Amino acid sequence: MSTQDIVQKLWNLCNVLRDDGITYHQYVTELTYILFLKMADETGADKDIPEAYRWGSLTSRSGIDLKKHYYTLLSKLGEESVGRVAQIYANASSSIEEPKNLEKIITEIDKLDWYEAKEEGLGDLYEGLLEKNANEKKSGAGQYFTPRVLIDVMTELIKPQLGDQCFDPACGTFGFMIAANRYVNAHNDMYALSDRQADFQQNKAFNGVELVHETHRLALMNAYLHNMNANITLGDSLAQSAKGLKDFDVILTNPPFGTKKGGERATRDDISFQTSNKQLNFLQVIYRSLKADGKARCAVVLPDNVLFAAGDGASVRRELMNFCNLHTILRLPTGIFYAQGVKTNVLFFTRGMTERDNTTEVVFYDMRTNMDSFGKTRQLRKSDFDEFAAGYEDPSKRTGERWSKFTREEIAKNPDDSLDLGLIRDDSIVDYDDLPDPVESGEEAIANLEEAVDLLKSVVRELRALTEEK
Repeated sequence: MSTQDIVQKLWNLCNVLRDDGITYHQYVTELTYILFLKMADETGADKDIPEAYRWGSLTSRSGIDLKKHYYTLLSKLGEESVGRVAQIYANASSSIEEPKNLEKIITEIDKLDWYEAKEEGLGDLYEGLLEKNANEKKSGAGQYFTPRVLIDVMTELIKPQLGDQCFDPACGTFGFMIAANRYVNAHNDMYALSDRQADFQQNKAFNGVELVHETHRLALMNAYLHNMNANITLGDSLAQSAKGLKDFDVILTNPPFGTKKGGERATRDDISFQTSNKQLNFLQVIYRSLKADGKARCAVVLPDNVLFAAGDGASVRRELMNFCNLHTILRLPTGIFYAQGVKTNVLFFTRGMTERDNTTEVVFYDMRTNMDSFGKTRQLRKSDFDEFAAGYEDPSKRTGERWSKFTREEIAKNPDDSLDLGLIRDDSIVDYDDLPDPVESGEEAIANLEEAVDLLKSVVRELRALTEEK
């Protein structure tokens, strides 16, 4: 049975829990608890799980006895286990009230043929479930899930290398770091690493911070199933406690949209401009967290307001262009995130060795204007980025109208150093110059009306003549 088949079967089991009033997000969390035990059993990695609470302890019970044991299991694994197991089950509780529903889920999971899924990678299976959840509008999960296609494109263009310390300050389910790990593994002989190199890649190379407890749990599970002993902190990257997270070689991220909860400002004292705009705060944290070696690089998804916001927005943009070489901005299409109306961009930049004048010109690519409308009926494909990726890698291929370039001096002439640039003409909008002469249009309309009146008069005359003959 393929990974895709298992993902669909697991997702369909959500219907079993509808009567319990369980949401899609609760279902994925519940599956995390159960799947962890099953996958640990399948891979022989259950040594860190007390024997009394392993997968077999669930399959050997039924009814009320199963429910009681499952509730006890969640509590005990969170309180008495250590390491990653303790983190995944920390403060775990079940939303399943009906014993027969719990039994049904465990029975169905146990019946599945896991051989092919194990060969393909259980991590991919779990990511498939997370993606299903994110695409389900009712779940509200899109806020922490970036489309896999976009993650892969950003990662491939940033090119994380062996020995790079990578970071996502708003890591969600850890998708960017998993992609970075996958890229490094695909471009290096991992079996040829020294013990020191292998230890670094396994335990230090990939790092993340996630604010939401349940999402943090999903991130831990995702990393575990991809055989990554990553450092995933439960916390707030905008808080003073995260100040020590810096000197990274690579940052890949999609910070949350909207204002900071309650409108409070970031508490970190190492950023220059305190604002209630969450994205501006994240942007400052990001470029200050990069190693100032002229090589550390970032790709970050940000909404349009970051490009043109006045006041602190202008100050942050100026500091960004001083600290870093902001070399490329990709204007993303609408409809690819959970909030359909949000217009977003990917900013690509490299931290300079100094803090002055690192940006000399910014290249823009418009992937938004005159593009297909993306959504459930038209999924975003990797091939949609082909023209951009080719031009990003090779400037000689920036030949289409979607490419444009502005010098730092040209940008400085815009109000507030606005970066709201690079969009081509929208064919759906009619320019005034393209409209016909209003006098000519009026005269043409009068002529058409007069012709219509004459036609109606002739019809009336014919009808009157027929009436008189009778």
